[in-house]
Amino acid sequence: MNFFKKIFGSGDAASDEENESEYGGNHTPDSHLSIDERFIFNFKKNGGKFLYCENKQEVAEQFENILEENDWFESEVLCYEPGLFHLLEENKLLYISPKSPKFLLATCENLIADEGSILFSSKQIRQDKPNELPANIVIIATTSQLQLIKSDGLSAIKRKYERDYPTNITTIKYFEKAKEEDFTQYGSVAKNLYLLLLEDL
Repeated sequence: MNFFKKIFGSGDAASDEENESEYGGNHTPDSHLSIDERFIFNFKKNGGKFLYCENKQEVAEQFENILEENDWFESEVLCYEPGLFHLLEENKLLYISPKSPKFLLATCENLIADEGSILFSSKQIRQDKPNELPANIVIIATTSQLQLIKSDGLSAIKRKYERDYPTNITTIKYFEKAKEEDFTQYGSVAKNLYLLLLEDL
C-alpha cells in the first residue's frame, strides 16, 4: 500500500492541521477516503500511535524501539498468545504469571476504520475487561484486518471461527486521556496504545 509510505514518509505537522480543518474536527472524514485512510485518520484522532511495517523484521525492530522509548526492557508483560512469545523472549521480557505487567502485547481480530478502534476477543485478551488490562498496549495487526464498520468486523469473526467461537468481543477506541470538556469519552478507559501494522496485501 503506497498510501502508508506516503503518510509515513512525511512528518509534516501542517498537513495534519489541514486534515483536521478539512474534515471539520470531530466529524468523520468524507466517504471518498479509502478504508485505510479512514482508519488512520480516526485512529490518530483517538490518540493512537501508529507504526507501519513492511515485513516481520521491521515489526521486531519497531517493537524494540517501543521498548527503548518507554524503558520497558526486562519488565513484566501480559501476553496470552504463544505466537508472540518469541518477541518477548528475544527481549528478555517476563510473561509467565506477571504480577504487575508494564504493557499488554497482543494481536487483534480487526481494525475498524469508521471509528479508528481495535476489535478484540477472548483469543487475545481472554476474559479481561478493558479496564483490567494494563494502561499500555502494543498491538500487532495486518493490513488485511482492516474493516470499514464494526458489523463487518463481527462478520469476519464469524467466518474465521466457525466452531470455536470466541467470547468477550470488545473494542478499544480511546488511546489518550480525554480532555475534561469531551463528554463523548465519558466512562471509557483510555489506553496508551501502539499499533504495529504489518503489510500483508
